[in-house]
Amino acid sequence: MSTYVYGITTSSHPSLPDGMEGVGEPARQVRIIKEGDLAAVVSDAPEGLRPKRRDLLAHQNVLAETGAAASVLPMRFGSVSPDDAAVAGVLAERADHFKERLEALAGKVEYNVKATHDEEAVLHRVMSENPEVRALTEANRKAGGGSYDDKLRLGEVVVAAVKHREVEDAAELQRALEPVAAAASVGPESTGWLANVSFLVERASAEDFIAAVEEVRKGQPHLEVRLHGPLPPYSFVEPGPSEPAETHH
Repeated sequence: MSTYVYGITTSSHPSLPDGMEGVGEPARQVRIIKEGDLAAVVSDAPEGLRPKRRDLLAHQNVLAETGAAASVLPMRFGSVSPDDAAVAGVLAERADHFKERLEALAGKVEYNVKATHDEEAVLHRVMSENPEVRALTEANRKAGGGSYDDKLRLGEVVVAAVKHREVEDAAELQRALEPVAAAASVGPESTGWLANVSFLVERASAEDFIAAVEEVRKGQPHLEVRLHGPLPPYSFVEPGPSEPAETHH
């Protein structure tokens, strides 16, 4: 039977949740695979697992329980290995990497920040900031609305200006929040968001990070900013380009 992996921690972890309930219907018992200094928190993998609310919560609950007492590397929902031996093999093979990550992520949580434009507010801002948009708008107004081509040209210029603002605003958002975070990881581009960035934040200074997000909201009223967290640091299990892992020789 294949093995479902919740997370990786040290084998000396003070309260490994052996015997608690994990994913599946009926819920599979959580158990521990130890290999050297490391341990994987696992259960049997249910057949045809889907991200249903009950199972997502069970996955989060096992991680919350494990992470309450010591650092844990969270695996994303649905991480399955062929069997226990394969899990032990990965622990042995990537021991240095996992130990470095456990140290780097100790006492830290993840916050995800997504931003989008308030359409009306950004158009207003583009009109007031962009001389070309202003000039074309004024010329069209004087010409009683302007010709079809004039309107088309204005539309193209506005779209380009808004796109430019999206890039600028995404960079500005990251610049504002990176100083209060230990690391940042840019998420996959998805339609509708101009920024989708996860930040690694010291649990102890999470309030400073949340305050910095509020500052961005106040200072950039044309942005709609969503903050999600604290989460297990899923985006930082593998080091990002801005955050090299220690190399072991």
